[in-house]
Amino acid sequence: MKKGLFFLLLIVITTAAIAQNNSTTKKPEEQIRKYWFVMLIKGPNRNQDSATAAKIQQGHMSNMDRLYNDGKLKVAGPFGDGKDWQGIFIFDCPTKEEVETLLKTDPAIAAGRLIYDLRPWYTAPIGSFIPGKPKQTL
Repeated sequence: MKKGLFFLLLIVITTAAIAQNNSTTKKPEEQIRKYWFVMLIKGPNRNQDSATAAKIQQGHMSNMDRLYNDGKLKVAGPFGDGKDWQGIFIFDCPTKEEVETLLKTDPAIAAGRLIYDLRPWYTAPIGSFIPGKPKQTL
């Protein structure tokens, strides 16, 4: 049931974004762009001691910062229910192969603490989904 609600929420957000951006002359289908949705799932190797797990998590967070600042990672965040789904990423990359290459740079994935399910995902390129690097704020 929660999985269905999650995807329903994504559809509602996407529809609202398209409606908000409808003031342009482009048709909605011309505004849609492909991104890459990554479901991060508990991996088979989660038996590291606490110091090693903390170091892996620190590397995971640093890697996300780098990917965001490079304009590749648009959304990232954990789930808070302690179940198998650990979090999500949404990438802005032209190919699945590029996303897989970037995922391999994540220490949590490299260590087997996380595995992933990678899918194409579509939305309007507005808000967090504007192509390119984020604008730097003071």
